[in-house]
Amino acid sequence: MSSARRREAINGYLFIMPWLIGFLVFVAGPMLFSLYASFTNYDVTSTMRWVGFDNYVRLFTDDKLFWTSLYNTGFYVLFAVPLGIITGLLIAVLLNQKVPGQKIFRTIFFLPKVLTGVAVLLLWLWVFNPDFGPINVFLRAIGVENPPLWFSDPTWAKPALVIMSVWGAAGGYIIYLASLQGIPRHLYEAAMLDGASPARQFLSITVPMMSPTIFFKLITGISGAFQFWEAALIVSEGGRGGPSYSTLFYGLYMWQKAFNDYQMGYASAMAWVLLIIILLITALQFYGSRRWVYYEGEVK
Repeated sequence: MSSARRREAINGYLFIMPWLIGFLVFVAGPMLFSLYASFTNYDVTSTMRWVGFDNYVRLFTDDKLFWTSLYNTGFYVLFAVPLGIITGLLIAVLLNQKVPGQKIFRTIFFLPKVLTGVAVLLLWLWVFNPDFGPINVFLRAIGVENPPLWFSDPTWAKPALVIMSVWGAAGGYIIYLASLQGIPRHLYEAAMLDGASPARQFLSITVPMMSPTIFFKLITGISGAFQFWEAALIVSEGGRGGPSYSTLFYGLYMWQKAFNDYQMGYASAMAWVLLIIILLITALQFYGSRRWVYYEGEVK
Protein backbone atom coordinates (compact mmCIF):
# COMPACT_ATOMS: atom_id res chain seq x y z
CA MET A 1 0.00 0.00 0.00
CA SER A 2 1.35 3.40 -0.98
CA SER A 3 1.89 6.12 1.60
CA ALA A 4 -0.94 8.20 0.08
CA ARG A 5 -3.42 5.29 0.35
CA ARG A 6 -2.22 4.52 3.87
CA ARG A 7 -2.67 8.16 4.90
CA GLU A 8 -6.14 8.20 3.37
CA ALA A 9 -7.09 5.04 5.27
CA ILE A 10 -5.77 6.47 8.56
CA ASN A 11 -7.75 9.69 8.01
CA GLY A 12 -10.87 7.63 7.34
CA TYR A 13 -10.47 5.69 10.58
CA LEU A 14 -9.84 8.91 12.49
CA PHE A 15 -13.08 10.39 11.16
CA ILE A 16 -15.15 7.35 12.19
CA MET A 17 -13.34 6.98 15.53
CA PRO A 18 -15.90 9.00 17.58
CA TRP A 19 -18.73 6.83 16.27
CA LEU A 20 -16.70 3.66 16.69
CA ILE A 21 -15.83 4.47 20.30
CA GLY A 22 -19.46 5.36 21.02
CA PHE A 23 -20.65 2.11 19.44
CA LEU A 24 -18.18 -0.02 21.41
CA VAL A 25 -18.83 1.75 24.74
CA PHE A 26 -22.58 2.35 24.57
CA VAL A 27 -23.90 -0.42 22.27
CA ALA A 28 -21.63 -3.42 21.69
CA GLY A 29 -20.12 -3.34 25.18
CA PRO A 30 -23.44 -3.30 27.09
CA MET A 31 -24.87 -5.97 24.76
CA LEU A 32 -21.97 -8.34 25.39
CA PHE A 33 -22.15 -7.65 29.13
CA SER A 34 -25.90 -8.37 29.17
CA LEU A 35 -25.29 -11.62 27.28
CA TYR A 36 -22.80 -12.71 29.94
CA ALA A 37 -25.08 -11.45 32.74
CA SER A 38 -27.97 -13.57 31.38
CA PHE A 39 -25.99 -16.65 32.44
CA THR A 40 -25.39 -15.34 35.97
CA ASN A 41 -27.36 -14.42 39.08
CA TYR A 42 -26.35 -10.75 38.71
CA ASP A 43 -28.40 -8.58 41.09
CA VAL A 44 -26.24 -5.40 41.30
CA THR A 45 -25.69 -5.74 45.06
CA SER A 46 -23.64 -8.96 45.21
CA THR A 47 -20.93 -10.76 43.28
CA MET A 48 -21.98 -12.26 39.96
CA ARG A 49 -22.14 -16.06 40.02
CA TRP A 50 -22.35 -18.23 36.90
CA VAL A 51 -25.63 -20.19 36.79
CA GLY A 52 -25.55 -21.41 33.19
CA PHE A 53 -28.96 -21.73 31.52
CA ASP A 54 -30.90 -21.53 34.81
CA ASN A 55 -32.38 -18.13 33.97
CA TYR A 56 -33.62 -19.36 30.59
CA VAL A 57 -35.00 -22.60 32.01
CA ARG A 58 -36.82 -20.70 34.74
CA LEU A 59 -38.14 -18.27 32.15
CA PHE A 60 -39.81 -20.92 30.01
CA THR A 61 -40.82 -23.48 32.64
CA ASP A 62 -41.41 -21.72 35.94
CA ASP A 63 -42.57 -18.16 35.21
CA LYS A 64 -46.25 -17.82 34.33
CA LEU A 65 -45.98 -14.04 34.14
CA PHE A 66 -43.43 -14.42 31.34
CA TRP A 67 -46.08 -16.09 29.17
CA THR A 68 -48.71 -13.57 30.29
CA SER A 69 -46.49 -10.65 29.31
CA LEU A 70 -45.64 -12.32 25.99
CA TYR A 71 -49.35 -12.83 25.25
CA ASN A 72 -50.19 -9.22 26.12
CA THR A 73 -47.38 -7.98 23.89
CA GLY A 74 -48.43 -10.28 21.05
CA PHE A 75 -52.01 -8.97 21.32
CA TYR A 76 -50.75 -5.40 21.09
CA VAL A 77 -48.50 -6.18 18.10
CA LEU A 78 -51.29 -8.05 16.28
CA PHE A 79 -53.74 -5.15 16.45
CA ALA A 80 -51.71 -1.96 16.93
CA VAL A 81 -49.26 -2.44 14.05
CA PRO A 82 -51.81 -3.09 11.24
CA LEU A 83 -54.07 -0.36 12.62
CA GLY A 84 -51.14 2.07 12.67
CA ILE A 85 -50.13 1.24 9.09
CA ILE A 86 -53.68 1.59 7.76
CA THR A 87 -54.22 4.85 9.65
CA GLY A 88 -50.97 6.42 8.48
CA LEU A 89 -51.55 5.36 4.88
CA LEU A 90 -55.12 6.66 4.70
CA ILE A 91 -54.16 9.99 6.31
CA ALA A 92 -51.30 10.37 3.80
CA VAL A 93 -53.71 9.76 0.91
CA LEU A 94 -56.11 12.37 2.27
CA LEU A 95 -53.37 14.93 2.89
CA ASN A 96 -52.01 14.39 -0.61
CA GLN A 97 -55.17 15.91 -2.08
CA LYS A 98 -54.94 19.47 -3.32
CA VAL A 99 -57.43 21.26 -1.08
CA PRO A 100 -57.41 24.69 0.57
CA GLY A 101 -55.47 24.73 3.84
CA GLN A 102 -53.45 21.66 2.93
CA LYS A 103 -50.35 22.81 4.84
CA ILE A 104 -52.41 23.56 7.95
CA PHE A 105 -53.92 20.07 7.95
CA ARG A 106 -50.48 18.52 7.48
CA THR A 107 -49.16 20.46 10.46
CA ILE A 108 -52.11 19.42 12.64
CA PHE A 109 -51.66 15.73 11.85
CA PHE A 110 -47.92 15.96 12.51
CA LEU A 111 -48.47 17.30 16.04
CA PRO A 112 -48.61 13.80 17.65
CA LYS A 113 -44.92 13.39 16.77
CA VAL A 114 -44.15 16.56 18.74
CA LEU A 115 -46.59 16.14 21.64
CA THR A 116 -45.32 12.95 23.28
CA GLY A 117 -44.40 11.79 26.74
CA VAL A 118 -46.07 11.49 30.12
CA ALA A 119 -48.23 14.60 29.63
CA VAL A 120 -49.97 13.00 26.64
CA LEU A 121 -50.46 9.74 28.54
CA LEU A 122 -52.10 11.63 31.39
CA LEU A 123 -54.37 13.27 28.84
CA TRP A 124 -55.37 9.83 27.58
CA LEU A 125 -56.16 8.77 31.15
CA TRP A 126 -58.66 11.62 31.23
CA VAL A 127 -60.06 10.67 27.81
CA PHE A 128 -60.65 7.07 28.95
CA ASN A 129 -61.92 7.99 32.41
CA PRO A 130 -64.96 5.74 32.95
CA ASP A 131 -66.95 8.44 34.78
CA PHE A 132 -66.38 11.72 32.96
CA GLY A 133 -64.04 10.90 30.05
CA PRO A 134 -65.16 12.20 26.63
CA ILE A 135 -65.39 8.68 25.17
CA ASN A 136 -67.79 7.35 27.79
CA VAL A 137 -69.75 10.61 27.81
CA PHE A 138 -70.27 10.16 24.06
CA LEU A 139 -71.19 6.48 24.45
CA ARG A 140 -73.81 7.34 27.07
CA ALA A 141 -75.15 10.08 24.82
CA ILE A 142 -75.84 7.58 22.03
CA GLY A 143 -77.56 5.13 24.34
CA VAL A 144 -74.83 2.86 25.74
CA GLU A 145 -75.93 2.40 29.34
CA ASN A 146 -72.81 0.62 30.65
CA PRO A 147 -69.78 1.80 28.70
CA PRO A 148 -66.42 0.07 29.24
CA LEU A 149 -64.33 0.82 32.31
CA TRP A 150 -61.28 0.82 30.04
CA PHE A 151 -58.09 0.75 32.16
CA SER A 152 -60.02 -0.55 35.17
CA ASP A 153 -61.33 -3.55 33.23
CA PRO A 154 -59.00 -6.44 32.24
CA THR A 155 -61.06 -7.01 29.09
CA TRP A 156 -60.79 -3.43 27.81
CA ALA A 157 -57.38 -2.32 29.09
CA LYS A 158 -55.39 -3.66 26.11
CA PRO A 159 -57.90 -2.45 23.47
CA ALA A 160 -57.67 1.01 25.05
CA LEU A 161 -53.89 0.97 24.60
CA VAL A 162 -54.34 -0.15 21.00
CA ILE A 163 -56.67 2.81 20.41
CA MET A 164 -54.07 5.08 21.99
CA SER A 165 -51.48 3.82 19.52
CA VAL A 166 -53.41 5.42 16.65
CA TRP A 167 -52.41 8.82 18.07
CA GLY A 168 -48.75 8.16 17.28
CA ALA A 169 -49.55 6.41 13.99
CA ALA A 170 -51.29 9.52 12.68
CA GLY A 171 -48.08 11.49 13.08
CA GLY A 172 -46.15 8.96 11.02
CA TYR A 173 -48.07 9.82 7.87
CA ILE A 174 -45.16 11.91 6.55
CA ILE A 175 -43.19 8.83 5.43
CA TYR A 176 -46.19 7.53 3.51
CA LEU A 177 -46.77 10.98 2.02
CA ALA A 178 -43.20 11.16 0.71
CA SER A 179 -43.59 7.72 -0.89
CA LEU A 180 -47.01 8.62 -2.27
CA GLN A 181 -45.66 11.70 -4.02
CA GLY A 182 -43.00 9.57 -5.72
CA ILE A 183 -45.55 7.48 -7.63
CA PRO A 184 -45.53 8.43 -11.34
CA ARG A 185 -48.70 10.29 -12.32
CA HIS A 186 -48.90 8.60 -15.71
CA LEU A 187 -49.89 5.34 -13.99
CA TYR A 188 -53.05 6.97 -12.64
CA GLU A 189 -53.74 8.67 -15.99
CA ALA A 190 -53.52 5.34 -17.81
CA ALA A 191 -55.79 3.72 -15.24
CA MET A 192 -58.39 6.49 -15.60
CA LEU A 193 -58.35 6.05 -19.39
CA ASP A 194 -59.06 2.37 -18.83
CA GLY A 195 -62.02 3.28 -16.61
CA ALA A 196 -60.52 2.22 -13.26
CA SER A 197 -62.39 3.54 -10.22
CA PRO A 198 -60.54 5.42 -7.44
CA ALA A 199 -60.74 2.32 -5.24
CA ARG A 200 -59.24 0.16 -7.99
CA GLN A 201 -56.48 2.73 -8.57
CA PHE A 202 -55.67 2.68 -4.88
CA LEU A 203 -55.49 -1.13 -4.68
CA SER A 204 -53.74 -1.71 -8.02
CA ILE A 205 -51.37 1.27 -8.16
CA THR A 206 -50.99 3.07 -4.84
CA VAL A 207 -50.58 0.05 -2.57
CA PRO A 208 -48.15 -1.91 -4.82
CA MET A 209 -46.03 1.17 -5.53
CA MET A 210 -45.90 1.98 -1.81
CA SER A 211 -45.24 -1.62 -0.75
CA PRO A 212 -41.53 -0.96 0.09
CA THR A 213 -42.60 1.85 2.45
CA ILE A 214 -45.34 -0.32 3.97
CA PHE A 215 -42.80 -3.10 4.41
CA PHE A 216 -40.38 -0.71 6.15
CA LYS A 217 -43.12 0.50 8.50
CA LEU A 218 -44.14 -3.11 9.17
CA ILE A 219 -40.58 -4.08 10.15
CA THR A 220 -40.02 -1.04 12.38
CA GLY A 221 -43.58 -1.13 13.73
CA ILE A 222 -43.39 -4.73 14.91
CA SER A 223 -39.95 -4.17 16.43
CA GLY A 224 -41.18 -1.08 18.27
CA ALA A 225 -44.45 -2.71 19.38
CA PHE A 226 -42.60 -5.64 20.95
CA GLN A 227 -40.68 -3.09 23.05
CA PHE A 228 -43.83 -1.20 24.07
CA TRP A 229 -44.20 -0.67 27.82
CA GLU A 230 -43.94 3.00 28.87
CA ALA A 231 -47.65 3.73 28.45
CA ALA A 232 -48.56 0.60 30.41
CA LEU A 233 -46.34 1.80 33.26
CA ILE A 234 -48.29 5.07 33.47
CA VAL A 235 -51.85 3.82 32.98
CA SER A 236 -51.71 0.62 35.06
CA GLU A 237 -52.34 0.61 38.78
CA GLY A 238 -49.04 1.17 40.55
CA GLY A 239 -47.16 0.46 37.34
CA ARG A 240 -47.55 -3.28 37.95
CA GLY A 241 -49.46 -4.12 34.77
CA GLY A 242 -52.93 -4.26 36.27
CA PRO A 243 -55.76 -4.92 36.43
CA SER A 244 -55.16 -8.68 36.68
CA TYR A 245 -51.90 -8.32 34.70
CA SER A 246 -53.86 -7.35 31.58
CA THR A 247 -51.36 -4.58 30.78
CA LEU A 248 -48.22 -6.43 31.89
CA PHE A 249 -46.28 -6.13 28.65
CA TYR A 250 -42.98 -7.88 28.06
CA GLY A 251 -40.95 -4.68 28.32
CA LEU A 252 -42.72 -3.67 31.53
CA TYR A 253 -42.14 -7.06 33.12
CA MET A 254 -38.47 -6.95 32.11
CA TRP A 255 -38.17 -3.46 33.62
CA GLN A 256 -39.77 -4.68 36.86
CA LYS A 257 -37.37 -7.59 37.10
CA ALA A 258 -34.36 -5.37 36.46
CA PHE A 259 -35.13 -2.24 38.48
CA ASN A 260 -37.76 -3.30 41.03
CA ASP A 261 -36.54 -6.79 41.90
CA TYR A 262 -32.88 -6.17 40.94
CA GLN A 263 -32.76 -9.47 39.04
CA MET A 264 -30.49 -8.07 36.34
CA GLY A 265 -29.31 -11.48 35.15
CA TYR A 266 -32.89 -12.68 34.72
CA ALA A 267 -33.87 -9.44 32.95
CA SER A 268 -30.87 -9.83 30.64
CA ALA A 269 -32.08 -13.30 29.70
CA MET A 270 -35.51 -11.82 28.94
CA ALA A 271 -33.88 -9.17 26.75
CA TRP A 272 -32.04 -11.76 24.67
CA VAL A 273 -35.16 -13.87 24.27
CA LEU A 274 -36.96 -10.77 23.01
CA LEU A 275 -34.12 -10.05 20.58
CA ILE A 276 -34.34 -13.59 19.18
CA ILE A 277 -38.12 -13.32 18.80
CA ILE A 278 -37.83 -10.03 16.90
CA LEU A 279 -35.03 -11.40 14.69
CA LEU A 280 -37.07 -14.49 13.80
CA ILE A 281 -40.17 -12.46 12.96
CA THR A 282 -38.08 -10.02 10.91
CA ALA A 283 -36.49 -12.90 8.99
CA LEU A 284 -39.96 -14.31 8.23
CA GLN A 285 -41.09 -10.91 7.00
CA PHE A 286 -38.12 -10.60 4.66
CA TYR A 287 -38.82 -14.11 3.36
CA GLY A 288 -42.50 -13.33 2.77
CA SER A 289 -41.80 -9.89 1.29
CA ARG A 290 -40.71 -11.48 -1.98
CA ARG A 291 -44.36 -12.28 -2.66
CA TRP A 292 -45.87 -8.83 -2.16
CA VAL A 293 -43.22 -6.07 -2.04
CA TYR A 294 -42.63 -4.44 -5.43
CA TYR A 295 -39.53 -2.42 -6.26
CA GLU A 296 -39.72 -0.23 -9.35
CA GLY A 297 -37.38 -1.45 -12.07
CA GLU A 298 -37.10 -4.89 -10.50
CA VAL A 299 -37.23 -7.78 -12.96
CA LYS A 300 -39.08 -10.88 -11.79
